[in-house]
Amino acid sequence: MLSEKLMPRFSETDVLGHINNTVLPVWFEAARVPIFKIFTPDLNPHQWKLIVAKVEVVFKGELFYGQEVEIKTAIEHIGNSSFVILQQAWQHGQCCAEGKTVMVRYDFAAKGAQSLSDDERAQLTQFMV
Repeated sequence: MLSEKLMPRFSETDVLGHINNTVLPVWFEAARVPIFKIFTPDLNPHQWKLIVAKVEVVFKGELFYGQEVEIKTAIEHIGNSSFVILQQAWQHGQCCAEGKTVMVRYDFAAKGAQSLSDDERAQLTQFMV
């Protein structure tokens, strides 16, 4: 699994002092950068090759401001033109949220899904759980 640590910002908290539930998809997206680089190494948005087909987040516990969070990222499934990214947010040794994102290899000019290349599959396989 890929791992990235972050420190929650005060602006990401809600009135109860917890990390707001709208923040997790943003954190998860930021932690997907190593996966994005498989497809667009320089992250040039004009050369982008992926779209998001589905995002889901399951909240399992509270996350708090001022305490480090670790985002773990792995590939759960690889299909013909899509793959599923599994991500978890950990704080104090507890998995507090888990997300799954379906990404599709996309040809913007043809406006349709495109099969993953053998090289892309090989690179994604490195992160399989």
